[in-house]
Amino acid sequence: MSVAAQSIGDQVVIDPALVRLDFPIFETWESERKFHYLDNAATTHKPTRVIDALTHSYTQCYGPIHRGLYPLAEQATSNFESARRTLQQFIGATSPEELVFTKSATEAINMVASGWLKPRLHSGDVVWVSRMEHHSNYLPWQRVCRERQAELRIIELTEDGQLDLSGTPELFADNTKLIAVSHISNVLGIENPVAALCSAAREHGIPVLIDAAQSVSHLDLDVAEMGCDFLAFSAHKMFGPTGIGLLYGREERLSGMEPLLVGGGMVDRVGEDSAASQWSGIPARFEAGSPDMPGAVAFAAAADYLVSLNRESVRRHVASLTQLAARGLMTIPGVSLLPHAQLPRHGIVSFTHRELHPHDLAQVAGERGVAIRAGHHCAQPLLSYLGHSATARASFSVYNDEADVQALIEAILSAHEMFSG
Repeated sequence: MSVAAQSIGDQVVIDPALVRLDFPIFETWESERKFHYLDNAATTHKPTRVIDALTHSYTQCYGPIHRGLYPLAEQATSNFESARRTLQQFIGATSPEELVFTKSATEAINMVASGWLKPRLHSGDVVWVSRMEHHSNYLPWQRVCRERQAELRIIELTEDGQLDLSGTPELFADNTKLIAVSHISNVLGIENPVAALCSAAREHGIPVLIDAAQSVSHLDLDVAEMGCDFLAFSAHKMFGPTGIGLLYGREERLSGMEPLLVGGGMVDRVGEDSAASQWSGIPARFEAGSPDMPGAVAFAAAADYLVSLNRESVRRHVASLTQLAARGLMTIPGVSLLPHAQLPRHGIVSFTHRELHPHDLAQVAGERGVAIRAGHHCAQPLLSYLGHSATARASFSVYNDEADVQALIEAILSAHEMFSG
């Protein structure tokens, strides 16, 4: 267990001051004042452990994987596959062969849309997504439905911002070919009941894909307990490097999936006749080209780092800060939260001001050393549904503390006083 996670009674408690020491970027940006980084839903910073893993791979054991027979190449291959096994344990998968390294969660979802769904989708079929989806879990399904003359339908929300599953009885109809939902909304911070959804879908033989990009750094993921068929997330949102992600797929699903990219080492035999060419087994058939071995090793190091902090302690710490921020923002005149209901939020608070544009709020906050996001957060269907073109968004992680929350509230209050007079 990390020294930043300390046992107090029967609980493990996070010390964010000690956590921050693991992240070099804060020392770089805090020469004059504290840097209040609250854009963790966009990307997270990297601990020394991850940076060292990346550097070590390039300087000490870099080589072609799954190709060379000399010691350096064999060590690189071993490190790459060891990283896969680490991530298998991290998400509770049955076998490392069920994990495919990708460039991002976006690519992972596109792989399923093109390689698994498209060959099975026909006119009259339906694919379901939720109203709260990120564009990366919306556009791939929209495109494949258009190409196959199928229908993309939306699971709407209740008034308090939750999935209206009871109001969508046709969700499990015979012509439903796949359901794709986010585990946690990147705008609302609400956790969706994915285990219950997957259980109900399985009774009807309907596969479910879960976008876990926002949940992976906050919740202890277990794909076996969740019961999903596919799950996608990116390393950079859980303290890992940019440019690498993961697709989990049940073995029986991946075995029937066509690769998105072809070439390189994803094929066992290539013949002049295309019928003679044979793909490799899983997961190799989905990892065309030269896989990112250093990125995979650093990805696994990020998973180990999260585990060392105790996943439940991370969840409690971030949830506490999120609720503190929500309560504080509601005291500022003109500020409204999305959704308005006081539901548990996981690391994300989105808000608007009745007189100020979100970009103005973010600019004022930035001038005070508080980094928040403003915009539609790649979720335009949700924002349009809620009647907004943009919101401000503060998102929290394990290295944040109550001082960050207070700085956020003071910055937004300052913006209110500055422009509202």
